[in-house]
Amino acid sequence: MSATSTRTAAEYEARLQQYVFERSEEGRAVRVGEKEVSEQAAIIARYGDLFTREQLEALRDEESAAAGDDRERLYRLRKACESGVVSSEIAAQEDALENAILDARVTFRGEEMPLRTASARLAVLDSYADREELGQLERTASAAFNPQRRDLLEARERLDADVSGEPDPVARNEEEKAISLRELERALVAAADATSGAYERLRDTWFERLLGPEREELPSNAHVHYLRRVSPLESTYTKERGVDVCLATTLALGFDMTAIPNIRLDVEDRPQKNPRACVIASNPPEVVHLITRAQGGLSDYQAFLHEAGHALHYAGVDPRLPYTFRAISRDHALTEIYSYIFEAVTREPGWHAQYFGLSDAQAEENAQVTVFLEALLYRRYAAKLRYELGFWSSFAAEKGTSPRDYATLLTEATGIRYDERNYLADMDAGFYSADYLRAWIRSAQLRAYLVREVGENWWRSPQTGDLLRELFREGTKPTSEEIASRLGFEPLDTAPLVADLSVS
Repeated sequence: MSATSTRTAAEYEARLQQYVFERSEEGRAVRVGEKEVSEQAAIIARYGDLFTREQLEALRDEESAAAGDDRERLYRLRKACESGVVSSEIAAQEDALENAILDARVTFRGEEMPLRTASARLAVLDSYADREELGQLERTASAAFNPQRRDLLEARERLDADVSGEPDPVARNEEEKAISLRELERALVAAADATSGAYERLRDTWFERLLGPEREELPSNAHVHYLRRVSPLESTYTKERGVDVCLATTLALGFDMTAIPNIRLDVEDRPQKNPRACVIASNPPEVVHLITRAQGGLSDYQAFLHEAGHALHYAGVDPRLPYTFRAISRDHALTEIYSYIFEAVTREPGWHAQYFGLSDAQAEENAQVTVFLEALLYRRYAAKLRYELGFWSSFAAEKGTSPRDYATLLTEATGIRYDERNYLADMDAGFYSADYLRAWIRSAQLRAYLVREVGENWWRSPQTGDLLRELFREGTKPTSEEIASRLGFEPLDTAPLVADLSVS
């Protein structure tokens, strides 16, 4: 095929599937520590014919002539091509940053460790002072990469504006998500305000229990991993039982994950393995990786169930759907609904009583800490979206040189002290924070729907699995807002979320 040749949409979709598979498998190998060097740039170079300006125009022409579902499919293919055009030009720069972070080391108490191991170690250090010390080392080492992060952001933004034809990053993301980010922000702020009293009571209770009397009034974010792990309860939520309990939990919902061969589970602990659990859907529904790095504590169970929601969604996609509607979405807000609803099982007192032999009173108390953690993360992400809207609204003038109100917003929202140097490391592409937050709203709506349709024991009923299975079959085709309509809610109806987060 010559450099100026283009493919039809059908031909493009088939080759894109191969490309995504190779990139996903490469990303998985680096993420789980099987490879120490990322070679994404080489893969992009092999598929360079997919990502040319000529191909982009050919897809745009087909899209403009299409209607209905086919137009939506072509829109997503065109956006994938746009993304590929951008990635092809900055892949080497991205690899350089990823490999530099992989090579980075910190020395703590005479022990040298990879930067990512330092992040994971923060979750298991019992000494408040030790966490403070290692957290400072980790933040300082990470901040050293801010110039590279900033250069990469600027390069990506320049290319995104060029290939899309939309110079405003906020407007560009609103068009792709088909929502108003400002309207979403207002709804989220109102929900955060409505739950502030309950959050403050939970925070005071659980900061005392989890961080102890030696804590500062505003503990640093070095303690967030420790909080999320609920480390003082580690003897209850042991590392050894995590996988078995989570598999039993999904089985109660009608999903036997041991009998789904296309879900490939990686629970090994490797030094360079990213401590953040994830699912990599290399080729849904055929190849779906569920990856965790257990360290003990309740967060292991929550992370596994969260990712199980993603894995079951992608593995449950109707294989007859076009590849685009099996793997490519406008954003991540849809699949996050399903991860959140599985994680929500850990907020049920009955789950704690059933699987850990706790008394009703102790189960209620342990379930309460999951509500606290949920509220903390919700408030963090709501503040993060506010920061990111300001960051990207000012990007043309500032080029990402200012941390703006990152630390102030997140600290005020959570009662945890954030370091302004994190302002670039704590930045996911494409307003992913908005997708998480839309999923928070939607999963609360889905839980309310399940309680109404199935009952209070929705979290251990195969009927829940039947209802979810029907949603999974649709793959990535519907939007989060379409799911809201099917559940009988307006997209920005936060009443179920406020109810969920108001328990104290």
